[in-house]
Amino acid sequence: MKHEGRRSGAERLLLKDDPLSLTPLLLFVLDPDMTKPWHHLTGWLQSDDPMPFDTAHGMTVWDYEGRDPKIAHLFQDAMASDTRLVISVVIDKCNEVFEGLGSLVDVGGSSGAMAQAINDAFPNIDCTVLDLPHVVAGLQGRKKLKYVGGDMFEAVPPADAVLLKWILHHWNDEECVKIQKCKEAITRNGKKGKVIIIEIMTVENQKGDKDSTETQLFFDKLMMALAKGKERNEKEWAKLFYDAGFSYYKINPILGLRSLIEVYP
Repeated sequence: MKHEGRRSGAERLLLKDDPLSLTPLLLFVLDPDMTKPWHHLTGWLQSDDPMPFDTAHGMTVWDYEGRDPKIAHLFQDAMASDTRLVISVVIDKCNEVFEGLGSLVDVGGSSGAMAQAINDAFPNIDCTVLDLPHVVAGLQGRKKLKYVGGDMFEAVPPADAVLLKWILHHWNDEECVKIQKCKEAITRNGKKGKVIIIEIMTVENQKGDKDSTETQLFFDKLMMALAKGKERNEKEWAKLFYDAGFSYYKINPILGLRSLIEVYP
């Protein structure tokens, strides 16, 4: 029997034609190439490979994504779908975070969904999307939005703010500190800007909140299987910020376990 009536918020997230659909994210995570590492955990534990993905595919997830157009497309669609959901909440709850900014660099911004949404909501902000050359190749900018091919480990274009959305959880602590060299991009010419980080903030011992516990454990295991990273609690995030030379930070809970963190030099 066909069910008629108003759909719940959770159901809407699985509708392909819904503006906030997360179907592309699910299609990426459940793709056979992405689930293959889970079947190689035993081999990984017996090897010197840094990640189960390396054991399953013989290369890192980033190298694989760079060589396989299908996976690259799935990944970009997945990040864009998550961005559409997150930015709708960020602009509604945390629009003051972007007020007064003249420029912003979205590091690892893929197709630029986040930067485009910020630029639409705040037309005075000049937005730059920094990602690997093969990711941004062929993408067309517009008056207040441009794409730059580069390596976040090497250099980030100067701006009033640097945005890192779902970037740091892919990397280990040492690499996260290197990425946060982007502090140099917001402290040039005597100005001090900020880094805007959107990540999961894990909470331990959440009594009675089974869904949140399962969600943070799932993403923690996903980072273990695919990349070198992990999900972190506030204490772990704070250590990363201070190790990278930042002075203080502010946390804005935005969506479930996700938080927007403003970090200042």
